[in-house]
This record gives sequence, structure tokens and C-alpha cells, in this order.
Amino acid sequence: MSIAAHELELDFPEHAEIIKQLIRDDVEFKLDNDLYRKLDKQIRGLQDSGIGTDDDHYSSLKKQRAYLKQHLYNRITDVVPHH
Repeated sequence: MSIAAHELELDFPEHAEIIKQLIRDDVEFKLDNDLYRKLDKQIRGLQDSGIGTDDDHYSSLKKQRAYLKQHLYNRITDVVPHH
């Protein structure tokens, strides 16, 4: 069974339009998002292969992905109008 991808638009559907706008208009955001997606694909590949979750490389990749996701989320919410 394949592991579902961690796409920002799926994880934060309430911000999907802002995410698309940032990917289109902000080069740094696009590059960070591309790296996030690459890390996610690599992690899912390791999960699909049945690697143990105690592997240091695997854990490091997951930490990098979590950091990037938080960074991207912060960038997204910086754009969201505050009421």
C-alpha cells in the first residue's frame, strides 16, 4: 500500500489559493516547496520499502520535512489577512 503524499494544498486546504499564489509568485517559496515535496517523496519511498523507523537517515529526513513544513506554513499564514 502506498503512503499518501504530504502536499501543502491537502494539508492546509483552507489556504490552497494562497499556496498556489506563493508557488507562482515567490521564487523562494517555490524552491522550499519543491524541496519539501522531494523530501516527502524520498520518505514515502523508504516507507514503501519497509525500512525501519529507527534508521538515523530516515529520522533525519522526517525532521527536515517537519521543519520545512512549519517554515512553509509560517510563510503561508504571514500572507493570510488577519481580522
